[in-house]
Amino acid sequence: MRELVVTQNITVDGVIEAGDWFAPVDGGDEVLSVLRDQMAQAVGFLTGRTTFEEMRGFWPAQHDDTTGVTEYLNTVQKYVVSQTLQEPGWEPTTILRGVDDVRELKSTEGTQIVCTGSIALVHALIAANLVDEYRLFVYPTVVGGGRRLFPDGTPLALRLTACTSFGSGVAQMIYRCTD
Repeated sequence: MRELVVTQNITVDGVIEAGDWFAPVDGGDEVLSVLRDQMAQAVGFLTGRTTFEEMRGFWPAQHDDTTGVTEYLNTVQKYVVSQTLQEPGWEPTTILRGVDDVRELKSTEGTQIVCTGSIALVHALIAANLVDEYRLFVYPTVVGGGRRLFPDGTPLALRLTACTSFGSGVAQMIYRCTD
């Protein structure tokens, strides 16, 4: 059975989507090294349609990227959850029609599937109890408003399995679901 890992950049006040906010400080080489390690572990990348289309419009056109992110995203098996998308236009991509398809995908043999961004999808995955692990890159900022990773009324039992701080002020916290 595959594990589903949610990886998010998050502010100290729990926001993962606030206008143009993504990462208010550069995480530096240390964070990039951790991201590379995590990319090597995941053979599947799960996203919602909106995030997929934004990424599809950006990453394939990057040619001078030395981080490895472009190569990873262009070659990893992508899974996009969408009721409307017909032709992904960024291979290799499989279209899933909903959370039940994600549940079925998780039941197959293989390694980790990582979901990044895609707040509406992440909220649906949390509600369906499909997330096994949260990898949160906590940025040292408070934005004061925006969409949060865990909506109100979402109680979860989590166990901290790792915590790493970086010179940039970013900290990575890894939590496993205990339910």
